[in-house]
Amino acid sequence: MYPHQSERLTEALDAAGVDALVATAAANVRYVTGFESVVPGRAGGEILAVFARGAATALVVPAAEAPGIVIDGPSADVVRCHGELPLAKGDGEDAHRVAALVDATAPAPAGALAAALAQLGVSGRIGLDESGLTARAWRALVAGLEGREPIEASTALRRARAVKGPWEIEAAQRALRAAEESLNAVIQMLAPGVSEREAVTLWRREVDARGARPVAAVIATGARAALPAAAPSDRALRAGEVVRFDVCCSWQGYHATLGRTAVMGAPTSRIEAAHAAAQAGLEAAIDSIRPGVAAGGLVAAALERAPAAGSDGVRLAASGHGVGLSPSEAPTLARGGDERLEAGMVLALETAWYDIGLAGVQVKDTVLVTRVGATVLNGSVRGLVILD
Repeated sequence: MYPHQSERLTEALDAAGVDALVATAAANVRYVTGFESVVPGRAGGEILAVFARGAATALVVPAAEAPGIVIDGPSADVVRCHGELPLAKGDGEDAHRVAALVDATAPAPAGALAAALAQLGVSGRIGLDESGLTARAWRALVAGLEGREPIEASTALRRARAVKGPWEIEAAQRALRAAEESLNAVIQMLAPGVSEREAVTLWRREVDARGARPVAAVIATGARAALPAAAPSDRALRAGEVVRFDVCCSWQGYHATLGRTAVMGAPTSRIEAAHAAAQAGLEAAIDSIRPGVAAGGLVAAALERAPAAGSDGVRLAASGHGVGLSPSEAPTLARGGDERLEAGMVLALETAWYDIGLAGVQVKDTVLVTRVGATVLNGSVRGLVILD
């Protein structure tokens, strides 16, 4: 754990008035311990992470995770397992360490959590992250807390993660570089006849080649560019059509995102005007960023700068949110939202124009809130891309 995370989590303990925070959502577990299971679908309180005073940490995992934790290195000061894992009794230090963890397993997560808290010396109020739990799992964990008072803690963890440290910002920059370089490769290959699915496949392959992880990609052409959430189809690009890109990838767990718009040939005046309005709106939102500003003010600034796009009254959409270990996290940028910006927040800001049946345009940047304003982390230009 980096000092920044430790400081943020300690502040969260103090703000919530608890002696320990128990993370249950995957992103929160990773924030506390750096641990991420390679097994999809771990949920319902199977994996838990504890942060206690003095920056002591514990990890609660199914017994099947124990060998990987031992071999790849500890992710916490205390590791406790639950469930069963039949193992042959091997020789060597690693085999003995795995056997020791597995032999001490509890039947269920609640028992392993109670043992971990006891080992850390935690006896007071517990902040329990409800965001990764079903109602049934919550009740089971609470029943096993052995008199420790639980309170909901997802908000405390959400706020802790909202402000990034230097390494987290660097990771976001690495993700963004991979996203932009990969998107450039797609732009270079686009031509009439190329399908959305082919473009998305290439983007994902390029991201993988750069050591990042593709998360989401919308590459929509023609009238499908007006669909805000368009799954890739076999529709082929045609001359004169708009291509809307909205992509996200991660590096070492940290996400970055961007949105751009291109035209296969000369754009119409309507598309030019819509894109100019979207770009002006995004720039207004970025210009309004500084610590202490209400998050909702960014959306208001974007919409005030960018008037109705076109004579038919179709208006721009503006939105945004934080990005980090989750593609979307605190703060939420919505009109009227009163969350205050802080230096170190990394934001995804976008403006878009959707005309169903015609086309859509979008501009999105990943932006760092600084002590005096904002720094755009994107390296690519925002202008309308002309494909030929």
